[in-house]
Amino acid sequence: MMRTICCFLSNAIDKASPVFLVSLCCFSLLACTPNDQPRVYRLEGRTMGTTYHITAVLRGSQSVAENTLQMDVDKLLENVNQIMSTYIPDSELSMLNQLPVGQAIVVSQPLFDILEMSERVSVLSGSAFDVTVGPLVNLWGFGPKGLPTKKPSQQALMEARSRVGHQFVELDINKRQVSKRAEVYIDLSAIAKGYGADAIAVLFLRYGINDYMIELGGELAVAGKNPAGIPWRIGVEQPTLVQTGVVEAVSVPSGGIATSGDYRNYFELEGKRYSHTINPNTGVPIEHTLASVTVVAESAAMADALATAINVLGPEAGYELALKNKVAAYFIIRHENGFISKSSPEFEQYRVKL
Repeated sequence: MMRTICCFLSNAIDKASPVFLVSLCCFSLLACTPNDQPRVYRLEGRTMGTTYHITAVLRGSQSVAENTLQMDVDKLLENVNQIMSTYIPDSELSMLNQLPVGQAIVVSQPLFDILEMSERVSVLSGSAFDVTVGPLVNLWGFGPKGLPTKKPSQQALMEARSRVGHQFVELDINKRQVSKRAEVYIDLSAIAKGYGADAIAVLFLRYGINDYMIELGGELAVAGKNPAGIPWRIGVEQPTLVQTGVVEAVSVPSGGIATSGDYRNYFELEGKRYSHTINPNTGVPIEHTLASVTVVAESAAMADALATAINVLGPEAGYELALKNKVAAYFIIRHENGFISKSSPEFEQYRVKL
């Protein structure tokens, strides 16, 4: 999977949700001779309506300047936004959303591949992940129009649900064409941040940078070791605003990490709390006891999408999906006495002591 995503992300480079992850990295340097001491670049900025923070470790003869790398990262993210943003009127995705039903359009390889990955996760999850869920997100007040003053009516829900369905987006892999069989609106926000982190990772590999931790809107792409020569360690935070602290730690040699949860982004209406995560199959916000799920995958984009899908499914169905498809996932579940946790067998290889 990482090889595949590297290939299509390189095209994006050429073309010019709340999460709960904190770094546990130790940045004290090992005793080194001056010639062997790594150079540590810390890059940051804003993109996709959120922020990014990067630590890149250059070793040996790697010679790219920090300001050059910062400019290249910012330019790359501008290009990614120009492909898949719904807020840029002339972005490639915006043009696709404006395409009349029944017409086909050839899209760039990066956009096609991210749509194809989204479709695979949609099928895998029984439509729990759906990039056309936008009308329902807007109806429940998590779009640009702001929060509702009352619960949507059944009629409004039915109308919005009629415009939701990943099956209405048709992909022709031979012609790299996309067409729509219904008036759907595609929103890649549940996978785009992971994609952006992967794109930066590909850029770094081009420069020969093999040790990095990239965090974009909470989604991570990591590889190699930290400045002290130790594998990166990432903490999973307690999913509550009242009690903070890291409850689990993972170390991933190379790949993506994403967490999806519901406790930071919600609103209350008539005494009831409504999560920002909408179940495309029911049209309403999730109401189960899964507080958060952390997924480790071969790419940040795949981890991002799978975490969203599992969060929609909940603790039982989400765990079944992880078991059936060998997904490395860590679940934090609300319980009457606080929280309980469980993980899939594939997650165990990444666990490290706090």
